[in-house]
Amino acid sequence: MEKTLSDIRFGILTVSDRSARGEREDASGPALRQAVEQRGGKVVYMTIVADEQKAIEQILRDWCDTDAADVVLTTGGTGCAPRDVTPEATAAVIERPVPGIAEAIRAASLQLTPHAMLSRGVAGIRKRVLLINLPGSPKGAVQSFEIALPAIPHAVQLLREDVKAEQGHNSQNLS
Repeated sequence: MEKTLSDIRFGILTVSDRSARGEREDASGPALRQAVEQRGGKVVYMTIVADEQKAIEQILRDWCDTDAADVVLTTGGTGCAPRDVTPEATAAVIERPVPGIAEAIRAASLQLTPHAMLSRGVAGIRKRVLLINLPGSPKGAVQSFEIALPAIPHAVQLLREDVKAEQGHNSQNLS
């Protein structure tokens, strides 16, 4: 069964010097928007920013601190190029890391491309918002989003302190 994102609000931040300067059309942001909306999610923020750590941090803080989004997806700036600073900007604003998401994305992506080893993306929580760094290519961004997708609705339930968040958990003691 395909996961739905009904009533989950998303921000999509494309991090790209060239797209911010208007030299290249942003393809990743619109591809992510389509993937989110096809699954019932609502995009409440979407913008492009240059690969400038302080500017990325400010947008992430603004979006998380207004409580208008439940999940913020970044696309771009996660590689090894000198100006790829999205992970550093994200790490500077999150209050709690969620390393399993980035680990799962890298592990699954490694089955598709050896370049997944070069991804430095992170995931974490600020206030009640889940932030996830995704690659900058449209295909890589959507594939990575789909890898994280099964965990997103439950993460949002937990962050909202929804009483239904614990329903369906297996009652067996796994320790």
